[in-house]
Amino acid sequence: MMLYENRGRVLPRAHLLDTLWGADVSMTSRTIDTHINRMRDKLGAASAYVETVRGVGYRFLVRGDEGGDDDA
Repeated sequence: MMLYENRGRVLPRAHLLDTLWGADVSMTSRTIDTHINRMRDKLGAASAYVETVRGVGYRFLVRGDEGGDDDA
């Protein structure tokens, strides 16, 4: 999973779209939001490790970052 491999780093929605689907695909950043929400549903309690960074993207929290801020 890309978020886990880059844990602690914010991955912008545009980067996730380009990396996962390619630059040639015409999708909106809401596509990423939908997939993240579905993934969170499947993760259950572990979904707390997937943090939304408003206006930027997502990051997988590293243990101890649970109270982190939204800095990139």
